[in-house]
Amino acid sequence: MEKRINDLIANMTLEEKASLCSGVGAWHTKAIERLDIPAIMMSDGPHGLRKVIEDDENGNQTLESVCFPPAVNLASSWDRDLVKQVGQILGETCQAEGISIILGPAANIKRSPLCGRNFEYFSEDPYLSSEMANAHITGVQSQGVGTSLKHFAANNQEHMRMSINAHIDERTLREIYLNSFERSVKEAKPWTLMCAYNKINDIFCSEHQELLTGILRDEWGYEGLVVSDWGAVNERVDALQAGLELEMPSSDGIGEKKIIEAVKAGILKESTLDHAVRMILNLVFKALENKRTFHAYDKNQDHSKAQKVAEESMVLLRNKDHILPIKESKKIAVIGEFAKKPRYQGGGSSHIKSFKVDTPLDEIKKLATDADVEYAQGYDINTDEIDNTYIEEAKEKAQQSELTIVFAGLPERYESEGYDRTHLKLPPNHNRLIEEVAKVQENIIVVLSNGSPVEIPWINSVKGILEAYLGGQGMGRAVANLIFGKSNPCGKLAETFAVRLNHNPSYLNFPGEGDQVHYAEGIFVGYRYYEKKEINPLFPFGFGLSYTSFDYSQLRADKTEITDEETLQVSFKVKNTGKMQGKEIVQLYVAKPETKIIRPLKELKGFAKVELEPGQEKAVTIELNKRSFAYYNTAIKDWHVESGDYHILIGASSADIRLQTTVSVTSTVKIKPFYHRNTTIGELMEDPKAKPVIEQMAQQITKGMGLSDISKENPAIALNMVRYLPLRGLINFSKGAFTEAILEEILDKLNRN
Repeated sequence: MEKRINDLIANMTLEEKASLCSGVGAWHTKAIERLDIPAIMMSDGPHGLRKVIEDDENGNQTLESVCFPPAVNLASSWDRDLVKQVGQILGETCQAEGISIILGPAANIKRSPLCGRNFEYFSEDPYLSSEMANAHITGVQSQGVGTSLKHFAANNQEHMRMSINAHIDERTLREIYLNSFERSVKEAKPWTLMCAYNKINDIFCSEHQELLTGILRDEWGYEGLVVSDWGAVNERVDALQAGLELEMPSSDGIGEKKIIEAVKAGILKESTLDHAVRMILNLVFKALENKRTFHAYDKNQDHSKAQKVAEESMVLLRNKDHILPIKESKKIAVIGEFAKKPRYQGGGSSHIKSFKVDTPLDEIKKLATDADVEYAQGYDINTDEIDNTYIEEAKEKAQQSELTIVFAGLPERYESEGYDRTHLKLPPNHNRLIEEVAKVQENIIVVLSNGSPVEIPWINSVKGILEAYLGGQGMGRAVANLIFGKSNPCGKLAETFAVRLNHNPSYLNFPGEGDQVHYAEGIFVGYRYYEKKEINPLFPFGFGLSYTSFDYSQLRADKTEITDEETLQVSFKVKNTGKMQGKEIVQLYVAKPETKIIRPLKELKGFAKVELEPGQEKAVTIELNKRSFAYYNTAIKDWHVESGDYHILIGASSADIRLQTTVSVTSTVKIKPFYHRNTTIGELMEDPKAKPVIEQMAQQITKGMGLSDISKENPAIALNMVRYLPLRGLINFSKGAFTEAILEEILDKLNRN
């Protein structure tokens, strides 16, 4: 293959090389018939195939497909195997429909709950996000179909997404926003990686050489193709030099012309162009090698799987008085237009034309065979206006029922690719409906359909809340199975639900001003912020209820002391202490109680989903490595472990820690300090080797500053008063005892030793 590609490049004209570097139309790479180079097709669809039907004159009709729950649901399942299975089905579908690359998954961090595309992103936590993306990519590519991990990087808002300049400090970029991609790039090896629209620190991602070449290829070892988000290229030649090989969609010859002119003018090396062509040909031939001549798939079977995935990912948020699962009820009122016209997917490029959709009302009626089920519309999904006629009808139905199920949430016009939300509120008519129904009925269950967190002002007026998110086309049956106890809820939140929007860490800096946005919250994204600030959220990260209960016990680490070159095996047991089969998502967090580094109180570093029968107990083992304890040290440009004790925390959520142990970790990387004239006395005092030098000078320093009396009475106070004095201050306050020459000699000695 390598020889074939080299021969093709050698026989190409400059014009042919340049032409390969952009697509044809919206979805195909370019073919060169003269050299028998075929085209391959890409398609949208992280949670279902969105194949555009080519012969449609409007170009906007798509193939009927199976709509799986989107990333917001998949991440809430915390189930690597389940996400991998979804990927496998998507890969099978692509093979059957002639698609070589499916555009996804999206591993961007949920910096703000207002981002209109959050439904398509996994989590606020980079570890969970990368694990889910890893599983998704592995599943798709196991079927001989490529993925396009997106949007690299820091595409965390839709507001001005094509030009916004994200100002992010290096440590935050590494620990949060790049960390969400790194593991997937290294382990799952996506065939393509899609660069984002936005700028990072004044440079467009499409032209960011450090991002696309320095970090992605040189540091992470990525060997796949870099493709632009659709329309993300600013200047084609700059992008090519930075490491972006393929521009999508077609630039109608504009980008190609710029490449040709740059090569002829000596601005662009032809060897750089050849490398891009080589990467594109590698992708094309890899796709052809993996193409299956015949492959069928069963939409009805995949629909059943989509329904199962929805069940595994919905989150039970409230279950007062054990109102769920629904037991004997002769009269049930189902209220809310979402019960008949469900909101089950997000808007934008991932919008699927579903071949069928389960309706919640119909599915509830199928399971409530012995009950009288009445329906009231409650609100009009096309408007926010409160209609008292709908409200009164709903109250009447609710009052006559023994139990009321209200379907509420966010209409598609509230959240979509292309624009962000401005608040966390439900539509006024949804909130009013619940408030009014609660006046006549105490047994209320609310089923929420939304792609991102919402405020819940009526939380204490209802007994049950099921967060269905956007459950895909099988969500109706999934909801019915969960509320009637045919299945046990086992999803947990992959994001924090704040009480109010102004509690969110990005609140003062989202979506920015003009075309600039500052990530001023730094590494404190999501639960990292709420815990550090001691702000109680509405629902914490990792939270989710079950119809059964679980006990944790026997936490053990296989070592009590390790170096950062060793791994640590952490084991514990989980037991189902209830009366119903269930699945528990156990979470491992790592904390550094004493640190000189600004750090979160704890960070997620491992998890597992455990299925247990009543009374059954299983052992869980999670492995930790250097990265489990490390922070990104900008001075050494690498991940570094701070030596000392670390707490290993096992919990049912970030706020529900059940077990704890401690391990000592020693760094094998010694960071040599460099001292200079503005190094402070305090910094030297913290260095055991430098401390004696300062102690010898302490008396002269305090005397020079007029602190002799204080020094005699309380040396510690005097020392604290000079702690932040820079070394150059010795010259000013030593009354001639220290000169520039003496200071240089001391610094030289300190740095040599």
